[in-house]
Amino acid sequence: MITSLSIENFALIEKLNINFSRGFSVITGETGAGKSILLGALDLVRGKRADLTSLKNKDEKCVIEAVFTIENYNLKFFFEENDFDYETETIIRREILPSGKSRAFINDSPVNLQQLQDLSDYLIDIHSQHQTLELSNQDFQITLLDSLAKNQNLVSQYKSELSLYKKIDNSLKELISNKNSLDKEQDYNNFLLEELLAADLKLGEQEILESELEMLSNVEFIKENIEKSIAISEEEQFGVIQNLKEIRISLQKISGLSPVYNQLFERVNSVIIELEDVNQDLNSELEKLVFNPEKLELVNQKLQTIYLLQKKHQVETIDELIAIKDELDAKVFLSNDIENQIAAFQNQLQSKKNLLDEVSKNIHDNRVGVVPNLTQRLSAILSQLGMSNAQFQFEIQYGENFLSDGKDTVQLLFSANKGSNFGLLKKVASGGEMSRIMLAIKSVLAEETKLPTIIFDEIDTGISGEIANNMAEIMKQMSNQMQIFAITHLPQIASKGEAHYKVFKTIKENTTVSEIILLNENDRILEIAEMLSGKNPSESALTHAKALLN
Repeated sequence: MITSLSIENFALIEKLNINFSRGFSVITGETGAGKSILLGALDLVRGKRADLTSLKNKDEKCVIEAVFTIENYNLKFFFEENDFDYETETIIRREILPSGKSRAFINDSPVNLQQLQDLSDYLIDIHSQHQTLELSNQDFQITLLDSLAKNQNLVSQYKSELSLYKKIDNSLKELISNKNSLDKEQDYNNFLLEELLAADLKLGEQEILESELEMLSNVEFIKENIEKSIAISEEEQFGVIQNLKEIRISLQKISGLSPVYNQLFERVNSVIIELEDVNQDLNSELEKLVFNPEKLELVNQKLQTIYLLQKKHQVETIDELIAIKDELDAKVFLSNDIENQIAAFQNQLQSKKNLLDEVSKNIHDNRVGVVPNLTQRLSAILSQLGMSNAQFQFEIQYGENFLSDGKDTVQLLFSANKGSNFGLLKKVASGGEMSRIMLAIKSVLAEETKLPTIIFDEIDTGISGEIANNMAEIMKQMSNQMQIFAITHLPQIASKGEAHYKVFKTIKENTTVSEIILLNENDRILEIAEMLSGKNPSESALTHAKALLN
């Protein structure tokens, strides 16, 4: 429950501090006095977005702080999940800076607005005229049924499984789409792959083949020049080697006379050894040279195949052709394997579908099961509110499609008068009837949930007299379960509050400001008398006010 609220520099409020008690509290004040400002401040605490127009003084920051007692509401899990400090008295603070930036804190830990909204869902419910319109919304009706049916765990399981189901379904659709694309290319890919496999390509092969082709194409020319080289080297009388040997003999004779001559002798000797070695290799190469037209043709054909494949695939190397072959091989393999993958995903999808069907059927049965009790309780409460013949019907259809919270579509039908036909609630209920129906629903939910605080913003619209009195009694009864606030213009409701707060405007230093105070007994009598008869109430109005309070 909320125990205190402080507001600085917000709308018409300069500075305000107010404490709240448990039970049933009422807030009154003239139209425009600032009751909506209080709700606006609480909306900021609940994580709603803010703007600079909220600041009374544009040069100073706005600070709104609310203190909640939460020890009885099992909220430790939320603080642990979000890594916040848990305090039985939790402080939520919101700051709006003159720059327009906004900051939020839970127990002095900085938080984002989503975290603030998530926590506020457990702390406070502000019921406004807009929320009454939600009665006609299917999501609200389903949430109502699930609250009474204790479906929260089932719905949570359903949503988790539905998320997995959709992921599997998307993966299956993607596989089928890929298969269709691959099927169109399959024959062509197979042809290209077979062509590359037949070429039997090897890394670095092209350079070797091109060199071999060059040699096989010039066998006679190569042979002629090797033979000539050997002849020049080895000719018996005038060959290079013979002449070098003559030089070596001459230098050997003088090598002992000087280190320089000896060095020259050694160098010539090395040249002779090297040349003899070269000559030996030339003879070896000469023996290998054989004109082989068949091999020449094979090498030429292999190279032509490589060149054609390179041109076809617009690449320049065998390495690139091999990469293309591997890619085609993968595509062909994927096309062959994709059927198995599709079958596996189809089995997974069917398994999830069966589980979702089971969970959604349990959710449906639970919803249907609480309808008789719910409609009976709503009718009983509405009877106290002057709608003694009010009746409800929930049409819950179990469909084929998986929706966000089950397979149900819900229509809430209503009949206000005996003998009249049922119709859609939003079409047959008046504004005043909608307010009373919403109060009845909140009253039922109060017995089923542990929401700490509800604020009713003028839920008494369109009612008066004894009905207003009964409405106040219902809210007072609800306050046995939770903290209840009622912002009201009706004296019958205001008189039932255990605490009575008044919002009013005053002038300070030529500036209009809004304030809120807790009324004492005498002030309450005067306030309720003014609600009955206006300013300067008569003695009869004061007497009536005292009677209402007693």
